[in-house]
Amino acid sequence: MKLKVCGMREAFNIQLLTELKPDYMGLIFYPKSKRYVASNEGLPKQDNIERVGVFVNSTIAEIEEKAVAFELDLIQLHGDESVSFVKELSLKGFRIIKVFGVMDKLPIDEMKAYEPFMEYFLFDTKTSDYGGSGRKFEWEILKTYSLNKPFFVSGGIDLEDIETIKSMDLKMLHAIDVNSRFELAPGVKDIDKIRKLKELL
Repeated sequence: MKLKVCGMREAFNIQLLTELKPDYMGLIFYPKSKRYVASNEGLPKQDNIERVGVFVNSTIAEIEEKAVAFELDLIQLHGDESVSFVKELSLKGFRIIKVFGVMDKLPIDEMKAYEPFMEYFLFDTKTSDYGGSGRKFEWEILKTYSLNKPFFVSGGIDLEDIETIKSMDLKMLHAIDVNSRFELAPGVKDIDKIRKLKELL
């Protein structure tokens, strides 16, 4: 099970995180987020950690600009992006993660239309706003997943949840995505806690 640490912003904190070698690091480009990344100045990059840019209802041009400026490896779409929008991004060569907010049911029929253009899906807890809430959804619904693309799981995951997730033996689970439960402050991760998380994985 791979690890994505999302909501990174501060250069010094990113440098410490890279020493732990998570598989993915998320940078949020949603201006309303407390973890919004405005500049790439001084942000360290390691080849063995894939950079994921998180976008909410951005334009193709905005995504292209950030992808170049921040050397993004994947694009995570966390808004109301249409199938045609995702298809256009895919045809431009972008590797895409599409997020679906869920609570007690997976929207499999809706997801099928996106599947040809995705590399991964990501399930987060459904809220009235975009982005992380630090709350869990009903993980048992993941056992109903029937598509062929691997997925990430997000939403309030903490250290004590890892054994539960592993015990579910979800065949298409690719990675967990952590953020607020591993922070000292918005955009600043608790490196010691993430080190413990890595040990559990």
